[in-house]
Amino acid sequence: MPLFQKAVFHTTVARLSDLPIDSVGEIAFAGRSNAGKSSAINTLANHSRLAFVSKTPGRTQHLNFFSLDEGRYLVDLPGYGFAKAPGEIREQWDGLLAPYLRFRSTLLGMVLIVDSRHLLTELDEQMLDWFAPTGKPVHILLSKSDKLTRNEQARAMSGMQECLRRIGDADFAGRCTVQLFSSLKKEGVDTAEAVLGGWFGLEPVPAKAPPPAPRTEKKARPRKRSAQGWSARTGSSR
Repeated sequence: MPLFQKAVFHTTVARLSDLPIDSVGEIAFAGRSNAGKSSAINTLANHSRLAFVSKTPGRTQHLNFFSLDEGRYLVDLPGYGFAKAPGEIREQWDGLLAPYLRFRSTLLGMVLIVDSRHLLTELDEQMLDWFAPTGKPVHILLSKSDKLTRNEQARAMSGMQECLRRIGDADFAGRCTVQLFSSLKKEGVDTAEAVLGGWFGLEPVPAKAPPPAPRTEKKARPRKRSAQGWSARTGSSR
């Protein structure tokens, strides 16, 4: 979808008071450190370094806003789930991340990136617990699906659906959608774009059909003189 390819970095937010005031819609991207969150954002935006992919888990400590157009934003949330995070950073997340997820009125939904090889961790479930009371949708990208066989992919999908039924009620499970996704192979991009575009109230833009080739009229081929002569001779001999 062309909208996501317009994404550009807008601002980094460390305090709730710094959230963009022109926002009409935001989609938050959350995920455990090294689950492939930044890679997913880059893949959707068709930009190799829009969201910085760090080899150091948890490098993103604030909310990073990427502008699409007309007040629409993708929001890269801090990664979580690593042991070396200083206590003050964890406290900062509790004061920033949880209130943002629970009370941000322009937040349309959350994309949760989960490693397809491991499914939900305890911290993933905590993230869903924070978000569930909002009544807003959750779209789960089972990342790195290219590392699984087809049978393993099917088991990952069914396993995730079972996890969602276990941790929430029927209403919560009904607001969650799941898909396989591979940033490396760029698989699942169209599905993700359709879901997120729907949250923004946008319809998919149909691909333009190539213009029809110009019609060329076939010119009559001139008859060979030898044939004309033969026909004439044949006619004269009757």
